[in-house]
Amino acid sequence: MRDASAGSVALTVKAAPSGVYGLGVLKTRLDLDRIHAARRVIDPIFLSTPMYQCDALGRRLGCTVSIKLETANPVRSFKARGTELVASLLTEQGRTAVVCASAGNFGQALSWSGRRRGLNVTVVASRRAPVAKLDRIRALGAELELVDGDFEMARERAASIAQWRGVRLVEDSLDVETCEGAATIGLELAGEESAFDAVLIALGGGAMASGVGYVLKTLVPGVEVICVQPMGAPAMTRSWHERRVITTESTDTIADGVAGRHPIPAVLDDLLTVADDAVLVHESSIIAGIQMLLEHTGLVVEPSAALGVAAVLEDRDRFVGRHVVTVICGSNVDLDAYRRWVYR
Repeated sequence: MRDASAGSVALTVKAAPSGVYGLGVLKTRLDLDRIHAARRVIDPIFLSTPMYQCDALGRRLGCTVSIKLETANPVRSFKARGTELVASLLTEQGRTAVVCASAGNFGQALSWSGRRRGLNVTVVASRRAPVAKLDRIRALGAELELVDGDFEMARERAASIAQWRGVRLVEDSLDVETCEGAATIGLELAGEESAFDAVLIALGGGAMASGVGYVLKTLVPGVEVICVQPMGAPAMTRSWHERRVITTESTDTIADGVAGRHPIPAVLDDLLTVADDAVLVHESSIIAGIQMLLEHTGLVVEPSAALGVAAVLEDRDRFVGRHVVTVICGSNVDLDAYRRWVYR
């Protein structure tokens, strides 16, 4: 693995103003050549995912809306784009085991990619994680350890296991391969024939936001990159606005996939360079987004995947007359919880 901090910018460096982006100019941990090469490593089942304009949803939101669908794959999320790179590198290094902390989707993806390459995978997660995500991790043959706390406590436990067993700890967003795998979404967006002027990306640890943002600001700099996070888990958004790491004591959101409390400094550095804005949305808007995606697109999504729609709902004037893309990043939901959100 490469040093996750290599090439990152300092927290005091401001994001480049609009119009100065260009090929090879952005100073982040990411590299465009490596991102192109990643497409040769990632299983094709996770690549070239559907993107289409949804007129029914656009009419309700008052703007043109296209959906980038990252859920029609074996792990029902975008995360395997990154874990495919991680697992491939570990195999090349002769590793036989790996451990990670996960809110659910990353652990499932690493379990899938690891099993495909003969890696023994251990996933540490919170007992409060959605049962559906935990069950799928087990079904993929990974060892699953549960902690009583939240994701940050799972991350601490995963680090302890890695040290004790002498195995590789993989950290989503910190390990740049997870960002560069997610960045292949950006390559696909940049290659679209239909023009769009904004992309809405769920913001948690920052792998997808920094990866997609890097590619778009390199190849199509006029596209506005907007990160979206719940009010109940605002750490990375607050950090982006303050240009320094801000932690929170707790989280309170149904969007479990983005509910982190401790932003990774190196990832924040990247986001300060490639993101145009970071916004917070209310739980009621997330639920409304889930309902609208079901009604107008037929998609069953987890709360994190509805953050883009929630952002438009809360600031309609900002998006009137514009063409926005929202990345549908995950669909691993517990049905009982989903029914409560949809039929409340």
